[in-house]
Amino acid sequence: MDSITLVYWALGALMILLALRVPVAAALGLVAIVGMYLLVGERATWGVMRSVPHAFAAHWSLSAIPMFLFMGYVCFSAGLTDGLFRVARAWLNFLPGGLAISSVGGAALFSSVTGSSVACAAAMGKIAVPAMLDRGYDAKLAVGTIAAAGTMGSLIPPSTILLLYAVFAEVPVSELFIGAVIPGLLTALMYGLMILLRVKHNPALAPRETSVDWRERFLALGETWPLFLLVITVFGGIFAGLFSATEAGAIGALASIAIGFAKRTLSWEALKAAAFETIRSTSAIFLIAVAAALLTRLFAFAGFPDYVQGLIGEDMSPLLIIIAVSLIYLVLGMFLDPIGVMLLTLPVLLPIFETADISLIYAGVMITKYLEIGLITPPVGLNVFVIKNVVADKVSISDVFRGVGWFLLADVVTVAILIAFPATVLWLPSLISG
Repeated sequence: MDSITLVYWALGALMILLALRVPVAAALGLVAIVGMYLLVGERATWGVMRSVPHAFAAHWSLSAIPMFLFMGYVCFSAGLTDGLFRVARAWLNFLPGGLAISSVGGAALFSSVTGSSVACAAAMGKIAVPAMLDRGYDAKLAVGTIAAAGTMGSLIPPSTILLLYAVFAEVPVSELFIGAVIPGLLTALMYGLMILLRVKHNPALAPRETSVDWRERFLALGETWPLFLLVITVFGGIFAGLFSATEAGAIGALASIAIGFAKRTLSWEALKAAAFETIRSTSAIFLIAVAAALLTRLFAFAGFPDYVQGLIGEDMSPLLIIIAVSLIYLVLGMFLDPIGVMLLTLPVLLPIFETADISLIYAGVMITKYLEIGLITPPVGLNVFVIKNVVADKVSISDVFRGVGWFLLADVVTVAILIAFPATVLWLPSLISG
């Protein structure tokens, strides 16, 4: 059996294991180890197993992941994020469908302190969905809004997916973060615009909100100014080049603890719980990432990236590659965990991007956007099930999927803009890189 055939068998075995609901890390690791054993023998396989996990996990940039996760968990445990929905509601409630649009704005703000789409959807769902249902909003609009808005946690920095991509693709985290800012804001804008147009066309979907005076708006801002100051300090420092992403995460985590204790909203028990959640989440992410690094080594031994480049050739345009990649991620995203999907495909796709002269910053942001969309696509849209769990028996799972359908259309428009105008991603990074 030649090396390329072995890789195809390995990929087939991987798909079977994933279909049998074997954990992603275990499936990736098992296939990689058995494949390397068959390809290069026992001694070389043991050598890779000894060196790769430590070399990967010890990568300095990866230490930003637990820091940003810890910052997000502390902010949530200390109640620093509680006022975000109230701020968005105070400033956006005058619009048709104002409460739903406020939910999108609140989710965008919440995303700036957490790198998790699931956490964003769950937190906003507990606050915003009951508020919309109590006000008489259409149930499908209410749950669809939060399921879709939660996906912005993957795109708006700090994003765990962007951090992992930066390590695998060996690109600066700061440039990747700032490149995701405009796409993240564009996503929020498209969601809000879609809600506004739908409600104007069918006012029965959402009753008009009572007006809020300027005093109430600034009082709402007063509740959350420490969080805004934290976000501006952390990301302003990254974009200004004052400190690295890891240093920014550490500063953000320490500052969030200080703010929580100063406001007397953070207890030692809550801090311990935040630390435990950070350890658990980081461990899960690192297990998948290390297993993916082993699979990358198998592909390298087999010469698979060069083989794929040869199949594609140099005639395929960057536009066709980006469109093909979008289809790959949208299909895989229907069934698999976003981090697992990305780490499974990067060993093959990164050499293709480089051959086609596609910016790895641009590719990383586009991949993250595609993974976002996968979180709300049937049959296994993870955010959909998170929202169903939050609202319990108030709506059916089919209602949630129908609710996100309009947001998928908004995402199609967003992706079309990002493909047609790559500068939406690359303009801001160009300002700090040159």
